[in-house]
Amino acid sequence: MTQSFKGPTPSRRQFLSGAAAAGAGAVAASASGAATPDPKITELQPWATGFGEGVDATPYGMPIEFEDHVIRRNVEWLTADTISSINFTPIHALDGTITPQGCAFERHHSGAIELRKEDYRLMINGLVDRPLVFSYWDLERLPREQHVYFCECAANSGMEWAGAQLNGAQFTHGMIHNMEYTGVPLRTLLQEAGLEAAGDLEDKWIYVEGHDASSNGRSIPMSKAMDDVLVAFKANGEALRKEHGYPVRLVVPGWEGNMWVKWLRRVEVTDAAVESREETSKYTDVLEDGTARKWTWEMDAKSVITSPSPQAPIQHGPGPLVITGLAWSGHGAITRVDVSKDGGKTWETARLAQPGDPKAVARFYLDTTWEGEELLLQSRAIDETGYVQPTKAQLREVRGLNSIYHNNAIQTWHVKTNGEAENVEVS
Repeated sequence: MTQSFKGPTPSRRQFLSGAAAAGAGAVAASASGAATPDPKITELQPWATGFGEGVDATPYGMPIEFEDHVIRRNVEWLTADTISSINFTPIHALDGTITPQGCAFERHHSGAIELRKEDYRLMINGLVDRPLVFSYWDLERLPREQHVYFCECAANSGMEWAGAQLNGAQFTHGMIHNMEYTGVPLRTLLQEAGLEAAGDLEDKWIYVEGHDASSNGRSIPMSKAMDDVLVAFKANGEALRKEHGYPVRLVVPGWEGNMWVKWLRRVEVTDAAVESREETSKYTDVLEDGTARKWTWEMDAKSVITSPSPQAPIQHGPGPLVITGLAWSGHGAITRVDVSKDGGKTWETARLAQPGDPKAVARFYLDTTWEGEELLLQSRAIDETGYVQPTKAQLREVRGLNSIYHNNAIQTWHVKTNGEAENVEVS
């Protein structure tokens, strides 16, 4: 596959390719396909003959123009209006595990609001001894923690219940991001408000809601609230972006993204679940017989190959190939990822870039050789509880075809002989 280059003179790669085609010079191919340079060849590159931009040109660094295709994307027909919609993370174009905030998926119920730190308030009320109202600056005075967690919408891969639908990892699995959050444990705020009035905490709940017009609210068991829930005001070392709940959001590790309430304004201690719209008519799993399964908060182990994939085809001919992707689990750390090149008939264990962290995304790689043959690529995640990511057939056997949420089935990409890939299903 040829690639165009800007500039008045040919690039080194073009020059060497032309020389090799003409039989001029000693140009040999390495195992990776890289060319050995001819010492007789000299060239003057335009970027080495003049000055670049000064530091005053980039007060806040942005991606270079050659990467302007790495952006969030919306699917227009998914919702009635973009004010209540989703922007998908370009997971096919990223590597590592941390999602840049500017690429991280966003989901809104009534649009992203602008709320100044000076105007921010968070109330703790309900069954507490001392109802309290915290300002943003009050939160910053409290002991803080940093943790890396994934946030996944429960509807991620939801279209795939009915079969192969959206042709791209960004659209099938892009309702997820993985960021380092800084904030105050929610239990710190609850303890300051005094939980004695609630009595025995075993059966108690909290109800959380945001400042936006949708008043998006969810009930959370007290056991989770006092465990690892974070009231966060930073992500990846900087302030939250507007679309991610600036200045303060809730982080509920391992649990579905709808519970990660943005622009957090109130935490009420209750003696029962509130049974709000977002936990009854929405975010429940309708089974084959029509009954709805409630309280499916935790996100089960899941993975996807991000390259090669429909939006990230193989860009070279036969030879070395790195198959890579992401894996995550709301139950704990990812301990292993297997990769199949033949639609699940045989499996190879991939290497994890680093040991998996609890409730965070892990990056996996399979270093292999591609001979130009067709592939049916799949990945299968296994977490520290021993849970193994299921096939679509296994999941449908339990859940039927009425579901929208919590689809963690194995995904298949068909890689063609020309390196292009498409979303398919295998029986």
